[in-house]
Amino acid sequence: MYTLSFQAQDLPLGEGKKYTIGNIEVTGTVSYNEQTVIAYTGLKPGEEIFIPGDRISKVLKKLWDLDLFSDINIYITNIEGDVADLELEIVEVPELAEIRLQGIKKKSAQEELIKENNLTPGVKVTENLITTTKNYIENKYKKDGYFNTKVSINTSPVVDTAGVGRINMVVNVDQGEKVKIEEIDFIGNEQFSDSKLKSAMKNTKEKNFLRVWKRSKYVEEDFEEDKTKIINKYKEKGFRDARIISDTLIIKDPETIALNIKLEEGNKHYIGNIDFIGNTVYTDEQLSRALGINKGDVYNGVLLKKQIEDDSSPDSQDLSNLYKNNGYLFSQINPVETRVYTDTIDFEIRIIEGKEAYFNEISVVGNDKTKDHVIFRELRTKPGQKYNQQDVIRTIRELGQLGFFDAESISPNFKNVDPNSGTLDIEYGVVEAGASQIELQGGYGGGGFIGTLGLSFNNFSIAGIFDKEAYKPLPMGDGQKLSLRAQASIFYQTYSLSFVEPWLGGKKPVSLSTSFSYTRQFLFDPRSRTADKSRSFDILGVNVGLAKRLQWPDDFFTLSQAVGFQRYDLNNYNTGLFTFGDGFSNNLTYTLGLSRNSLRINPIFPTGGSEFSVTAKFTPPYSLWNGVDYANLADQREFQLEDANGNLINRDGTRLRPEETPIGDPSKIDQEKFNWLEFYKIKFKADWYTTLFSFSPSKNLVLKSGVEYGFLGAYNNDRGIPPFERFYLGGDGLGAFSLDGRETIALRGYPNQSVIPLDRTSLSAASDEDGATIFNKYSLELRFPITLKPMASIYALTFIEAGASYDNFRDFNPFQLSRSAGAGLRIFMPQFGLLGIDFGYGFDPVPGQTGPNGWETHFIIGQQF
Repeated sequence: MYTLSFQAQDLPLGEGKKYTIGNIEVTGTVSYNEQTVIAYTGLKPGEEIFIPGDRISKVLKKLWDLDLFSDINIYITNIEGDVADLELEIVEVPELAEIRLQGIKKKSAQEELIKENNLTPGVKVTENLITTTKNYIENKYKKDGYFNTKVSINTSPVVDTAGVGRINMVVNVDQGEKVKIEEIDFIGNEQFSDSKLKSAMKNTKEKNFLRVWKRSKYVEEDFEEDKTKIINKYKEKGFRDARIISDTLIIKDPETIALNIKLEEGNKHYIGNIDFIGNTVYTDEQLSRALGINKGDVYNGVLLKKQIEDDSSPDSQDLSNLYKNNGYLFSQINPVETRVYTDTIDFEIRIIEGKEAYFNEISVVGNDKTKDHVIFRELRTKPGQKYNQQDVIRTIRELGQLGFFDAESISPNFKNVDPNSGTLDIEYGVVEAGASQIELQGGYGGGGFIGTLGLSFNNFSIAGIFDKEAYKPLPMGDGQKLSLRAQASIFYQTYSLSFVEPWLGGKKPVSLSTSFSYTRQFLFDPRSRTADKSRSFDILGVNVGLAKRLQWPDDFFTLSQAVGFQRYDLNNYNTGLFTFGDGFSNNLTYTLGLSRNSLRINPIFPTGGSEFSVTAKFTPPYSLWNGVDYANLADQREFQLEDANGNLINRDGTRLRPEETPIGDPSKIDQEKFNWLEFYKIKFKADWYTTLFSFSPSKNLVLKSGVEYGFLGAYNNDRGIPPFERFYLGGDGLGAFSLDGRETIALRGYPNQSVIPLDRTSLSAASDEDGATIFNKYSLELRFPITLKPMASIYALTFIEAGASYDNFRDFNPFQLSRSAGAGLRIFMPQFGLLGIDFGYGFDPVPGQTGPNGWETHFIIGQQF
């Protein structure tokens, strides 16, 4: 048999003899179907080609470009006349069988490198894969300060009976010694000292054992960025011509390097005349006021750039946004130096205003569950409306605040932008996040373990409850919220149901909220940790509220109103606050609230803005018209209890003296006083979020600062403050086991509900159950995100906070506080809500202690501080 072979690397490019292709056979180590390979080459039996020739060359190149084969040969296996049979012999690139990393001790670090380089079994091991893996690992360790890291990769074949090429890979990593910057020297600097220039370098630092936040590692990319910061420091102080002439890296030894930076500072300059050219929409005076830079000011190139167009903030108050917020999307603003004389620079701010821009089509993509009308009612941009950059930014915020989408992934995409016609389309891309949550909560509070099971459907659709096709597994997509919750311990059970419609009627942002709750709790003995189920306290509650988004003072404000009713039934249930163990209380309340929320953008991890609320809760002033003389009832209030022998005793436990005669039954007195509760309650809470430092768009160091106050008062001092609706301070906030209106205020570093008024610290522990009528709390929390991915958002935090509670204003002292500090972690998963743990240290004692309370561990499930 006559055979003619051509290998890929040797095939001539010139034209040969013309043949008609006969049979085509595929051989070699290949896992692909033979017909698939032949079809991909494009060669067909009966086709006329030149051998050798350009057609064959192109086939070979096409196969090589796949990067799937390590060897390719084309053979002529038989020639009969002008008909040639071909054999295509290919050897596949081997697949990865096993990967082993040597020189890296931590298993988690090995897994991370394997994942980042896609070194999973079955991947094709090409030369490119080996090279890129080697470079990636070396560069990764260099960024961590291991400047001398060396990586070698060895492969060995695996015997495979199936004939498919597979290899094992061994990656050897020699980290070497961590390279640190021994010294940074500046040459030619007279205006700024070495220390000031070094402080301008945010990421490149000298060795210093006192430094905690920044290590003295050398990273080339960071160093280049810091050189720009050095020049910007000069420009901020008027040195327009400052430049770095050279920089030199000196290897002092395997562990340390030195950096020499040679500077040319130039002369200090000042701002001369500033002329605005091309402006018709705004006057020179308006633009000058917005620019904020005047003749005679020291030249500041960094500030000038920011005041014209600040790339770091899309909602900054610069000239560019001044135009864009008024429809001039296509405007261009350029500062031009027109004259430089001695130490002064004249400028022209040249403006091309362009046509006003109008929105044409507004669309949303990515909402698979949430219905369009729920999204479109939140949009601040409408078809036919003049372009406004602030409206685009505000729309992103509103969509993020809904909680139905991944706030970090919301993106406005401009399409069909036409400067000539002045129109554009905008498409908002969203990524659905899990809106339904399961709440599994556990903690200790009120003397026992508390467990909670809750279901929260945050994007519910009540309109779909009769549509069987909408159950996937429940009707969703209308933006309503349905919550069911059950909570229990050894001495109580509580059940609640709530529903919120955020757009009542679908036309205006008026929210309707309704809730129903029922609780039964039994008298609990904290010493024996047992509950007497023959002595119970039942609470039934109903609440209906309306909230409306306001337009003044701005549209971040919300006014809310609510009417609530609670019925308290007691069955042989006595506590220290009141004496009627068999009886009832009714509580009819009206709550008025004003709140403002301007948080940006992610509700799980806000990076800016503020949130505050002030609420006032009132009952009717029954004592004005019921004709009861509460002053005389108050005199009888001293005698409340009976001892084991049936003798009347005072609240402090002392026996009634013979000369003292009780006037009435104490339990009936309290029943008369509290058959309809009478009080008012005022609360204020505010939180501010400030980004202290931005490492990247999704890595921001954020400071959360907050204050909180509460006051419970009485219209009639003779009637007094009721035993319900009180404040309980301390712990993780999970101790809300009773629905008697009590407010549980978290204060980490202390046991639940343990921070009681100071005048009670010498009394018995029973006084802890009374709650307080006044409280204040202050907190600072530093947050840093680990990841803000849709499947899980994780951030770490440190905190300091302080708070106190009081029985009256006579004892109020805003500086006499229970203080704490600590650290924690938060994990938000769409299915479970917020999870977290805090370790807090209490610096002050609690009742029964003389020294600091010490460390407390708090588990946070389904709530947030």
